[in-house]
Amino acid sequence: MSLKKFGENDIILNTMKAHPKCEFFIFDGRIYYNNVPEQAGAFSGRVYNIPPGHISLYEYNIDKATDSNDFIYPFITKEGAGSSFSTVSDKTYSTQYTWGDTITSSYPMSASITREYMVQAGTRSIGFNKQTKKSFKTAPTYRHFYALKNRLDFYGVRSEHYKVSSSYGDKNDQTINLISIPSIFYGSGIKPGTLSLKWYFTGSLVGELRDTRQNGELIEVSGTNIGSVAGVALYDEGFILLTGSWALNGESINLINGGSADNPKWIYFGAGANDTVTQTTAGANYVSASFDLSFKGITETQVLTMFAHARRGEINYSNNPTFLIHSQSQLDITSSQIYQENSSRAIYNTVSSSYLDYDARFKRQVYISRVAIYDKNKNLIGVATISNPVLKEEDQDLSFKIKLDI
Repeated sequence: MSLKKFGENDIILNTMKAHPKCEFFIFDGRIYYNNVPEQAGAFSGRVYNIPPGHISLYEYNIDKATDSNDFIYPFITKEGAGSSFSTVSDKTYSTQYTWGDTITSSYPMSASITREYMVQAGTRSIGFNKQTKKSFKTAPTYRHFYALKNRLDFYGVRSEHYKVSSSYGDKNDQTINLISIPSIFYGSGIKPGTLSLKWYFTGSLVGELRDTRQNGELIEVSGTNIGSVAGVALYDEGFILLTGSWALNGESINLINGGSADNPKWIYFGAGANDTVTQTTAGANYVSASFDLSFKGITETQVLTMFAHARRGEINYSNNPTFLIHSQSQLDITSSQIYQENSSRAIYNTVSSSYLDYDARFKRQVYISRVAIYDKNKNLIGVATISNPVLKEEDQDLSFKIKLDI
């Protein structure tokens, strides 16, 4: 083994930027992610054990089923350190568990898009103080909308359509269709100009929204009101707010739980995307609608590139036992005071010949099969294995390029 130090120009750190495409198709209460069909396993109906349209966060419990191939699960023992899961409240931790109890959670964990239909998004329930005999506003009905208010006004410099209250109306009094996209699907943000929302009725396209101006405005490019803004997108946060309430055609359909039939509108886009809307709760004609949401994300990956050099005259010895001719004496002298290896051991000739039963002239050469990386204290921190060993002759210069995503 030969140890060498990386030179000044042998280590390069850069950033690889990519734009992975994501597409969600929503139909009959089911979500299809990137047009991937469900896969059945040998033990479970779904090989990943997650709902359709979801992505497995850790890919645990692949093709497992209870009672035949039981799930693995995380657990913590209640002890003095006070460790617990974030889903267990302080009250539950104190009252429902005693010292030594095992606190468990569950796998697999998954993520998918979610749709939330809000009528008068700024609604707050009214309470009454018996002592002062005055009414007061309590918690908001739609907390997700309230959490986004400051961010919407912050993006008001991009477009007036972002602002909670503007010349285009007050979002507190509007019906808002909120679509939430987890960051695992887009990375650090949604790439402006790539967002597309398509509304289908009985298989025919009745409307499409695109952020053609790349400023977050979702503009209708196909439908009955082309050029109008039907909502806004929060690229960095992964939210889409739709407020377009004009009819896309003259048909009638029910897309909310227990509601009445209405024309297809943008405020109904994505019905069935993890919002409890089904044929049972909405109506039989609910299956006439289908939706397509697509965009490109932004991912930035730090890439470490290292060049390991095998110069001529160097790296000419191998630790492989077959490098030396078999049955040679390893020791020359050994005693209580001296340990000396045999310095005249012969190296096996690995030079191939084109002729039968003829040994080619000996030449020093090795086959490099891996490159090990050590820290400054000579602790092994990584090994790069080559798919096929590379022949290194004594008069050759070789360089190995090693890349690592951080």
